[in-house]
Amino acid sequence: MKQFREAVEARDAQAMQALLADDVVFTSPVAFKPYPGKAITSAILRGVLRVFTDFRYVREINDEGGRDSALIFEANVNGKAVTGCDFIHVNDDGKIDDFMVMVRPLSGAQALAEAMGAQFDQIAAEAAAETTDGAN
Repeated sequence: MKQFREAVEARDAQAMQALLADDVVFTSPVAFKPYPGKAITSAILRGVLRVFTDFRYVREINDEGGRDSALIFEANVNGKAVTGCDFIHVNDDGKIDDFMVMVRPLSGAQALAEAMGAQFDQIAAEAAAETTDGAN
């Protein structure tokens, strides 16, 4: 998805969030259960911006209908090289409603799990604040 790719490459968390559906489901490469909802997904994506260095998309694959995309990326996490893919589906409104990430190699996934684990308290707090702010 071109708009999401541009937002990530610009490190624009607000633009990334604006592309998410309220009922988006985020599936992490390092967590067993998916994370439902815009607030937690936005907070996770901000956390990813904090832990990935030298992030770059290297390939984009889109279906003919424009609803499914695969964005292949390379990055570093705590000195470990990671190759991954963002699998994105958009709903009828053009908003991301399904977002799944896969990464390799195992050492990179382990470094990512450790780095994101260290971010989790901040991620949870940001999501809770966003949910509270959105309810007022």
